[in-house]
Amino acid sequence: AQAAAAPAPATASAPAPAERQVPTAALPPHEPTKPSGKLPHASPSIRKIARELGVPLDEVKGSGAKGRITESDVQSFVKAVMAGTAQTVAQKAAAPAGAGGGSLSGLLPWPKVDFEKFGPVERKEMSRIKKISGANLHRNWVTIPHVTNHDDADITELEAFRVQLNKENEKSGIKVTMLAFMIKATVAALKKFPEFNASLDGDGTLVLKNYFHIGFAADTPNGLVVPVIRDCDKKGIFQISQEMSELAKKARDGKLGPADMTGGCFSISSLGGIGGTYFTPIINAPEVAIMGVCKSSTQPVWDGKQFVPRLILPLSLSWDHRVIDGAAAARFNVYFASLLADFRRIAL
Repeated sequence: AQAAAAPAPATASAPAPAERQVPTAALPPHEPTKPSGKLPHASPSIRKIARELGVPLDEVKGSGAKGRITESDVQSFVKAVMAGTAQTVAQKAAAPAGAGGGSLSGLLPWPKVDFEKFGPVERKEMSRIKKISGANLHRNWVTIPHVTNHDDADITELEAFRVQLNKENEKSGIKVTMLAFMIKATVAALKKFPEFNASLDGDGTLVLKNYFHIGFAADTPNGLVVPVIRDCDKKGIFQISQEMSELAKKARDGKLGPADMTGGCFSISSLGGIGGTYFTPIINAPEVAIMGVCKSSTQPVWDGKQFVPRLILPLSLSWDHRVIDGAAAARFNVYFASLLADFRRIAL
């Protein structure tokens, strides 16, 4: 199960979320219309937007000149699907196709059970966000060969530095969280291991990205969403913390738009404010990896002469085995942990 948290530091100071990471903004599977046999009339930029949102352009009716598909046409299609006007594949117990081809078939139908005959029950309609995220999570879990590496990071000095920063900048109104440091560490790790900053395209090719947009899982009353902070390589800790706080508020208020949740390269899912030790976060397709973090705890660590108390942060890195191998994943985790242990390494 995948976790998520609004800008929660991996220490116990901020609220953190639940357990599934949500590839929001992507469309749920739906019943396709019959292909027309003609390529949809749309510009490269519109095709890119549609690809990021999972919109099949063959099914979008263009309102522009000569039937050209516009951005508003794509957005209208997304709204229509989210409103439930299109049936989902999940409703028919069929699985969507994976990246690069091959549909999933042969799944047994969902069991029909008369629960009332066993005792009293209560029925509750699932929120729209959970319906959408559930279909995406199912697709991602079934189509992506997940592997999860676990490791620990010593964040003793970094946490002391974070507390000091917040005291020094108390009047600014910006609270620095551990998650902000993890986002900067993620950027450094993605630069060192570029295969983690990639996506499998529909034709099976690997797209290596030269930008660094990092998503963070945020818990809301209606379900989990994943806002994206753009160009994290060009922003400092305070700016990232401020944007994270603003996006988390928009998420809680239900005001996130597609632009706030698309284009991510890598996601971080934090249970820091709740607890736990390790878990398996579900990859947010079309990304190829996700970092899960749990609540840090003080543990005795042998320094060569004696046991000393150190603040230890559990890490859980899930990765797509089609793109990444175990050795690279282990190196990524070790490097990521080393940055949190001594943040000066970011400058190297």
